Amino acid sequence: MTLTAPAPPAPADAPKRPARRPRSRTGTSAWTPWLYLLPALAVLGALLVYPVYQLGLISFLEYTQAQVSGGEPTSFQGFGNYTALFTDPQFRQVLLATVVFAAACVAGTLAVGCALAVLLTRVRALPRLALMLAALGAWATPAVTGSTVWVFLFDADFGPVNKLLGLGDFSWTYGRYSAFALVLLEVVWCSFPFVMVTVYAGIRAVPTEVLEAAALDGASQWRIWRTVTAPLLRPILAVVTIQSVIWDFKVFTQIYVMTNGGGIAGQNLVLNVYAYQQAFASSQYSLGAAIGVVMLLLLLAVTLVYLRLLRRQGEDL
Repeated sequence: MTLTAPAPPAPADAPKRPARRPRSRTGTSAWTPWLYLLPALAVLGALLVYPVYQLGLISFLEYTQAQVSGGEPTSFQGFGNYTALFTDPQFRQVLLATVVFAAACVAGTLAVGCALAVLLTRVRALPRLALMLAALGAWATPAVTGSTVWVFLFDADFGPVNKLLGLGDFSWTYGRYSAFALVLLEVVWCSFPFVMVTVYAGIRAVPTEVLEAAALDGASQWRIWRTVTAPLLRPILAVVTIQSVIWDFKVFTQIYVMTNGGGIAGQNLVLNVYAYQQAFASSQYSLGAAIGVVMLLLLLAVTLVYLRLLRRQGEDL
């Protein structure tokens, strides 16, 4: 047996090897994804960071028409604008109405979109094409145009819906809850196509063997959706849910057009319309900016909480 002598120790002044950069499972550098995202991050930073900074800055100042015109100097108010907001009973009422209204819109949009996505997988090619074209037409309709059409359809004097239902001269926009219900229907109508198309694409990507195995085990269509399809579509459902929350929480056009600026005595106000009234109708730009910051923080909190729940459930997002 031949014994080999141990290698001599390296001298103290020998150059050390540079540490290797961490690499992912595919062998690429950990910084490679960030390099691909850098152009998009630069554009988003230029378009979002500075406006958000200005919004936050104005919310801490006294900034009214007097300061805009130069008649009075701008003064720092600290959290005075936020204190005025949260001590205002109308703001708290509008905030609650916005949360409830947005939750109802998100639930309705997801229910209609997911149901029609499942229906698309059950019908033939021609009805599927007709449904897709009709849905995309609703999605492509501008918000002002769609809102105006819905106001005409439900008009108390000339609307065909009242005549069809035999409601006479019933005004949908007079009562608070009927006006919110009318706007909710319009928001769901123009929002469900995004959910439908996205979820339909996800369903088509689910392996047919899994669905066939569940059907052979005697599972109903509802049970297959609840226990097989929906868990596989969880990342897609997370995306459409977050998008729906963001869109429906900051609804402005539908409320403003269909309720004529927030309804009778402001009974149909939501945060976006309330911020518009404070900033441009009352020239309280700092209060409008504070409402915008509150909306931004609420949406960020909802998004982060939802993503955290998904990560706890083991989803790779």
